[in-house]
Amino acid sequence: MYSYEERIRAVKLYIKLGQRLNATIRQLGYPTKNALKGWYREYIQSQDLRTGYVRLWQKYSTQQKQVAVEHFMEHGQCMAFTMRTLGYPSREALSDWINELHPELRRKVVTKAANVSHTPAHKAAAVLDFCTRQTSATAVAKSVAVSRYTLYKWKDQLLGREAPTPMKQKTTDTPDVDPAKLTELQQQVVSLLRDIRRLQLEHDILNKANELLKKGLGVTPQLLSNREKTLLVDAMKNTYTLTELLTALDLARSSYFYHCARSKVRTSMQTPA
Repeated sequence: MYSYEERIRAVKLYIKLGQRLNATIRQLGYPTKNALKGWYREYIQSQDLRTGYVRLWQKYSTQQKQVAVEHFMEHGQCMAFTMRTLGYPSREALSDWINELHPELRRKVVTKAANVSHTPAHKAAAVLDFCTRQTSATAVAKSVAVSRYTLYKWKDQLLGREAPTPMKQKTTDTPDVDPAKLTELQQQVVSLLRDIRRLQLEHDILNKANELLKKGLGVTPQLLSNREKTLLVDAMKNTYTLTELLTALDLARSSYFYHCARSKVRTSMQTPA
């Protein structure tokens, strides 16, 4: 949300600097490129801007809002991952949408997650921000409430130590990046991180099958019995989403809940009255 004074200041500076997006945003520290372009178009058409405060996310439909919040809920409740995957909205907008649709999560969203167990999705999103950053590693680490050391550790875990350490992208005296090309590169990085996450899931399933079921590492998880698959899902559902685990193990949701119910019945029968 930006006031009239902030918006008009940005537009006038944009014009003064020869309509250079990067230079304007770098000097002011705000807004996004698309927002500045929109304000400029409004100024050219009306020779002024609307007064008062303007929310940047009014352009999103109710359906888009619901899709974003559902993605956030189903993928580890990681705002950065949702924003990168969907390509929208801003962190401020997403936080407001979450507070509106899930007020019970208000404290979780707005406070630091010092004691939160970071999911693979959260780590992947943080590494993606780290690898495509236009700010310092410290700023990226702060945005996900971890230390720089932890951020570098996650990078090594997901990409390997041999992967070069990304450096802050310099924007001084450089032309604006083609938005289409930037989007394509970001999508490639997201796709890479998804592949890494999938491989990590497969690796963790094999290890958990060996640990929990005493199966060898050469076992094919999809050929396990539904009861054994259910045990694996229960053991790993705090790390991965239920949908991911069911898909990876080729286990129907109905079968999973059936075996969960049977397990509870057996437990209650074995418990002395």
